[in-house]
Amino acid sequence: MHELVGALRSYAWGSRTALARLCGRPVPSAHPEAELWFGAHPADPAHVKTAVGTTSLLELVAANPHRELGAAAPEFGDKLPFLLKILAAEEPLSLQAHPSATQARAGFERENRARVPLDSPMRNYRDENHKPELVVALDRFEALAGFREPHRTVELFRALEVPELTSYTEMLASQPDSAGLRTLFTTWITLPQPVLATLLPAVLDGCVRYLSGKGKRGFTLEARTALELAEAYPGDAGVLAALLLNRVTLEPGQGLFLDAGNLHAYLRGLGVEIMANSDNVLRGGLTPKHVDVPELLRVLDFEPIDLPVVLPEPAGDGSVRYKTPAPEFALRRFDLIEGSGQVPLTAAGPGIVLCTAGTVRLLQDGAELLVGRGGAAWISAADSDIRAQAVDGPAQLFCACLGAGS
Repeated sequence: MHELVGALRSYAWGSRTALARLCGRPVPSAHPEAELWFGAHPADPAHVKTAVGTTSLLELVAANPHRELGAAAPEFGDKLPFLLKILAAEEPLSLQAHPSATQARAGFERENRARVPLDSPMRNYRDENHKPELVVALDRFEALAGFREPHRTVELFRALEVPELTSYTEMLASQPDSAGLRTLFTTWITLPQPVLATLLPAVLDGCVRYLSGKGKRGFTLEARTALELAEAYPGDAGVLAALLLNRVTLEPGQGLFLDAGNLHAYLRGLGVEIMANSDNVLRGGLTPKHVDVPELLRVLDFEPIDLPVVLPEPAGDGSVRYKTPAPEFALRRFDLIEGSGQVPLTAAGPGIVLCTAGTVRLLQDGAELLVGRGGAAWISAADSDIRAQAVDGPAQLFCACLGAGS
């Protein structure tokens, strides 16, 4: 086991307080801090502190994949198959989706043949992997995720009482299924600018009227979110598209799993995120970055879905686990109490241990490693009998490892 130093990434939507406070650094930070990466992704690998110095986790795994990853190494091409992050969103992220494994391979090869540089801002596919992902809230976490059931969306549109919206409402009402959602989404995301410049303000005015009205308000969050998105991204067709999605609120400890093709946008909050080791993102709006609507339409799943909150389940070893179908990763959480003794971290390696509250002492064969809040440790497949103990108060620990099928 070795200390793992995360790679800090700064994006405009990040927070100047959340990650700095979590890691015990001065607040506010000099720049918005969006993500802390703990993994071996080539774009920004974490670094491992060893007895002979510091090396990137990417290089450590590449030098001896069998030792670091164990018997599962060949299954994942001798690479760590997951990426663990802490994500801090102060402002909404882009409206986006991730490709399936087949779509990612085809897209990566296609852009390679076209000689699009890997670091080009016009690149959609930076690797050939899919990107199922799970986010677990550390505080209240807000998101848009998956297409809402069409009949419910028709109710929303009619409740806004916007004449300019009538034809689109009837378009969906006449075909309240995935095909109708595809038609409406495609229409909105490709609206000519003059039409968008008329429709969007009218819809936003309808949201204002709706929020200022009296009586039962079943779409308050949806209307408020549209106004917030329009303030952050004025004139963006993604604001209209966001009205088609489920509005999700996660309380601390709850999770959300997103598979290939699920359109989503994280709005705000602090969370632990784990995903397949990929950086493939297809954007549809709410961003100054590259938007490729035809490619997004090719990967989107328009089947309406009420994405269930992933609740932690007892794992039988003192931890709780967040079950997903992803073979690349599994995530467990330990809530440690000071004085409760040493807790074995079963199935810890290969994996990453991340402390999100308090301080934890990791022990193995007489050696120990202290991991404070915001800190992490790399556990190789060769490491065994790792135990954890809270120090000076309660502590919380997330353990990322390979999925059950690997």
